[in-house]
Amino acid sequence: MTRTAVLICPGRGTYNKAELGYLSRFHGDKADLLAGFDAQRVDRGQETVTALDGADRFSMARFSRGDVASPLIYASALADAQSLAEDIEVVAVTGNSMGWYIALAAAGALSDQAGFEVVNTMGGLMQSQLIGGQLVYPCQSEDWQLDLVAKAELLSKVDEINQRAEHDLSLSIDLGGMLVLAGNEAGLSAFEKTVPVLQERFPMRLPNHAAFHTKLQEPVAAEGRARLSADLFRQPVKPMIDGRGQIWWPGANTVEALWSYTLGTQVVEPYDFTRAVQVAAREFAPDLFIITGPGTTLGGAVAQSLVQINWCGLSGKADFKARQADNPVVISMGDAEQRKVVTP
Repeated sequence: MTRTAVLICPGRGTYNKAELGYLSRFHGDKADLLAGFDAQRVDRGQETVTALDGADRFSMARFSRGDVASPLIYASALADAQSLAEDIEVVAVTGNSMGWYIALAAAGALSDQAGFEVVNTMGGLMQSQLIGGQLVYPCQSEDWQLDLVAKAELLSKVDEINQRAEHDLSLSIDLGGMLVLAGNEAGLSAFEKTVPVLQERFPMRLPNHAAFHTKLQEPVAAEGRARLSADLFRQPVKPMIDGRGQIWWPGANTVEALWSYTLGTQVVEPYDFTRAVQVAAREFAPDLFIITGPGTTLGGAVAQSLVQINWCGLSGKADFKARQADNPVVISMGDAEQRKVVTP
């Protein structure tokens, strides 16, 4: 019996100490795929993906860099997408932030190698320019009840700070019950001083992250378009849901429009991952939401996005945990046990 699934690709921050060796652990059978990625890195004078994955130790300063994290995450996620059991039918693909680039390859809009070129190029540009930064702050209760009033107040504070002279701050990613904010140092610091500390860790700065999905990235977007031709892109084989919740149906849009969104709009405007997940749920009604590795941190945001629309009666964290224990609907391939549910 076929199981339908929406495939979800992760973004930055998902290849951490626990993920070191992910490719060798799970994808020893994909030497040809990885060799192509390694060849691109060698041509640019960069350390290969397999060498990075095989490092003796993990260093946050090294592995959180855009030119290191991005290719590792892409290789891990795409290899996972190509490892699903035969009874799983992927009905749509989406991703979070950088995960959009991976989704393009998983859905066929970029070849495996073209997708790596896009990710490696954009990751390198982000790192070399490193414009601004990001932080995370919750707008929900600990039982995953979205506080719409608190969310509106937080976004109002963001707007007010952004109006100050020499302060840049705006929404970067709507991430389930979390807001990812991005801006320059003045804007981020002003927000940190204005809000209470929650759960002893928020607001939380994200190391080596730039002000993704904001106007501050316009120079990066322009350089990306200059280096990456629309010829790299093609029509997707699977429907894709982007960072606005728009569905890109196979054959329904031009390749030029997809290139323009990917290396323009998507880079400089907020990314609504919450909406992408909710559109995927409502439009495709899958049996499973499969999150490729590496890492398992995106599972919470997917679950929170589903709880917000009461998907299949899920009304909170307790409901979701009970459902997962009985008949899991969100599968993180970065979790060794959950991985067994969707791989041969």
